[in-house]
Amino acid sequence: MDIGVLLPTGTAQWGAGDDPRDLVAFGRHAEHAGFSSLFVNDSLISPRIEALTMLAALAPVTGTATLGTAALLPFLRRPVQAAQALASIDLLSGGRLTVAVGAGFPGRFGRPLYALSELPWERRFARLDETVALWRALWEGADAFHGEILRFDGIPPTTRPARPAGPPVWLGGAGPAALARTGRMYDGWLPYPPVAQEYASGLREVRRAAADAGRAAGDITPALFVSVRIDDADNGRPALDAYARATYGMPLSELETIQAVVTGTADQVLERLGRYVAAGARHLVVRLGALGLRSQRDQLERVADLIPALRQAGAAPEPGKAP
Repeated sequence: MDIGVLLPTGTAQWGAGDDPRDLVAFGRHAEHAGFSSLFVNDSLISPRIEALTMLAALAPVTGTATLGTAALLPFLRRPVQAAQALASIDLLSGGRLTVAVGAGFPGRFGRPLYALSELPWERRFARLDETVALWRALWEGADAFHGEILRFDGIPPTTRPARPAGPPVWLGGAGPAALARTGRMYDGWLPYPPVAQEYASGLREVRRAAADAGRAAGDITPALFVSVRIDDADNGRPALDAYARATYGMPLSELETIQAVVTGTADQVLERLGRYVAAGARHLVVRLGALGLRSQRDQLERVADLIPALRQAGAAPEPGKAP
């Protein structure tokens, strides 16, 4: 059972006096507090520290934590250059990189980014899958790649990652097509369904698709992206509402119909996270629902106190798997 934390790399999460250089110390502290992974997200919607730059800064100052993206948007980068950058981070971290990817969302959270990247919105999922296939080919030393969308010949030698097959690549998304694609070709699944029952049913579909493709259930890491705030009844929801409005420009009542959001006392949060663990989640990526690095640090400590209990819950057999 892994419990990771999303670093607050977006300026919307910073306070007036915060120094973005403190994010490196934040990541180191999270590792020492018991979090087994440090994740960053990726967007052009609002100002933030660029995802791969942040991971490169963390690589030499951390020692055991997985460094991950939640989720990287590959269409923002040239595919060969991105393969080089990811391989470099894997090397610098000693093989600790995990790359969760996505194709972007409809509306203002995704489509305008394709225009900025000078790429068509159409066939975005096929482009994502081909980009990942290209990365894997380059990481194994290929000098050519011939897909339907991406085609390269005479590729010069590229940077090879620390691991021969390269870092694991997870897919974010929970639509029927995303579930099937995860089972066929990805190393992990990172959705954020609002209720645990949706997670359980989605995981069953992922594993069904994996079996149809001749893959084992253990080939795919079942992860979860979830926003968390540990607080009392009077403060928790108002604080998360402020976070949702600052981050997405929408109220909490709308966000929690789209994403997994958990708030309450420590016991209440543990119980609700435990539902996802019981549904099969084995790598939690926790986004701390707080504004300002000081408040983020406070929430980090509160969630860290839950890590032993969450790991104990994760020691139980996953649904559909023998003890």
